[in-house]
Amino acid sequence: MNRWLALSWLVLSVVCGAVRAQDSGRTGPNVVLFFTDDQGYADLSCQGHPTIRTPHIDRLAAEGCKMTQFYVAAPLCSPSRAALLTGCYPKRVSMHEHVIFPGYDYGLHTDEVTLADLLHDRGYVTGCFGKWHLGHRPGLLPLDQGFDVYAGLPYSNDMAQYHRRAGNDYQFRLPWMKGNAVVEWEPDQHLLTRRTTDAVLEFVTQNRNNAFFAYVPYSMPHIPIYASPEFEGTSPRGRYGDVIEEIDRNVGRVLDRLDELGLRDDTIVLFSSDNGPWLPFKLDGGSAGPLRGGKGTNWEGGQHVPFVVRWPGHVPAGTVCSELSTAMDVLPTLAAIVDAALPERVIDGHDVGALWRGEAGAKSPTEHFVYYTGKGALAGVRRGPWKLLLGGDGNGGSSAEGGKPDALYQVEQDVGEQWDLAAKHPELVAELRALAQRLDAELEAAARPTRVVREQAFDPRRDADGQSTGK
Repeated sequence: MNRWLALSWLVLSVVCGAVRAQDSGRTGPNVVLFFTDDQGYADLSCQGHPTIRTPHIDRLAAEGCKMTQFYVAAPLCSPSRAALLTGCYPKRVSMHEHVIFPGYDYGLHTDEVTLADLLHDRGYVTGCFGKWHLGHRPGLLPLDQGFDVYAGLPYSNDMAQYHRRAGNDYQFRLPWMKGNAVVEWEPDQHLLTRRTTDAVLEFVTQNRNNAFFAYVPYSMPHIPIYASPEFEGTSPRGRYGDVIEEIDRNVGRVLDRLDELGLRDDTIVLFSSDNGPWLPFKLDGGSAGPLRGGKGTNWEGGQHVPFVVRWPGHVPAGTVCSELSTAMDVLPTLAAIVDAALPERVIDGHDVGALWRGEAGAKSPTEHFVYYTGKGALAGVRRGPWKLLLGGDGNGGSSAEGGKPDALYQVEQDVGEQWDLAAKHPELVAELRALAQRLDAELEAAARPTRVVREQAFDPRRDADGQSTGK
C-alpha cells in the first residue's frame, strides 16, 4: 500500500511539473549575455593577466568553453553592438560609420531582426541593462528593438557635459533611463556597474518561471572609469583593475542568483567585450596582452576579444576552442539552440554550436572575415590563418589612400603581427586583396538603411540647471 502511495505521489509530481513547465511558457534555455565596453583581450585572470583578479568570470571559463579566436565586427562601440544583435556586418545594416553621438538622429533600423526580436518571438521575456548606443531617438530605443524591459544609458558614459574635454564641440547631459523615459540626469557613475546589476537581478528573479534573455552591456570600463567605494583602491592594477574586478563581482552576483533560483543548468551565460582596450588612456585603459593595438585599430588588439560560454550539460567544462568565431555568430547559434527561424533577410553569422559543444572535428564555418576601420572604410580580410591589411595600416586610417603597400600576417603563428610576410607571398596578397574588395562590394550593394528620426525622445543639450545650450 505504501509503495502504491509513493508511486501515486511520484506520478502526481511529474504531471504537476509538466503542467508548471507548460504554464511557464519556457521554450528553451535562458540566456544571459554580458558585453563589457572597451575591455581588452588580456584583462581577465583566466586570460593570463597577472594582477587583475576575476574569479567569477574564471569560474565561467572553468565550467564552460573559452574561445581564443573570437572577433567582434568593428573596433568601436555602435557598429560592434549592431553586429552582435543582428548577426550582420555593420556595413550590411549601415551602422559602420563610427559611433552615434547624442546629437545624431539615426540608429539601427527597426526592420532589422535583433537577437531580442528572435527570442521574444519564441516566447522569451527580454531585458536590456546597461549601455545601448544604437540610437536614442523615439522608436530607436531597446523597447523598439525587441526588448520588454530596459534600464541604463542610451550611449557612452563620456557623452556628457560634466565629462567633456577641452575642444569638444558637444555639451550633453547623461541620462539614466527606464523603458523610454529618463528618470535621472547625470547618475553617479561610481554606482553604474552595481546599479545595472541590481536591475538584472530583479529581472531574473521576476522571470524565474519564464524563459528569459538578459542582455547586460556594462558601461565600464569605457572612460571615464569609476568604481564603487567598495572597490576603489583594492586592485594591484590600480583604478582600471578596480573597475574590472567590480564587473567580475557583479557577474558573480548574477551567477549566484541563477544558482539560488535553481536556474544554473537551464541558462546559457556568455561573456565578451565590444572591442579592444582604449590604449591612449594608459593606466585608465586596458591591455590586449600579446596582441598588437587596441580600440579603434584593425590590429588584433582592436577586434580580437575574450569570449566565454557556459551551458552545463551541453558545453563541456574547462574546454578551450581555438577555431575562428565572431560576434555575428551568436544570433544564429542561439537561434538553432532555441529552434527559432533565422531572419528572412540576409545575415553574415554562422551557427557555431558544434564549437561550443566541443564536437570532435568541428571546424569554424567562417571562411573569411572582413575588417573595417572605425570610420567604416574597408581595411582588410582574414582567411584561414592569413590576415591582409590593405595599405598595411591597422591604425584605423583609410585603407584606400596613401599608396602604402599591403601587409600580410600569419596571425595564428604571429599573434602580435610583428612580421609582415607580404613580400614573400605576393600572389596570396593579390588574391586576398581581390577577395576583400569583392566582399566589400557585395556588402555595399546589399546594404540596408538605418532609420532616421528627427524628433527627440529627450533633450540632452541642456545645462545642469535645465536651460538650453542653444546648440
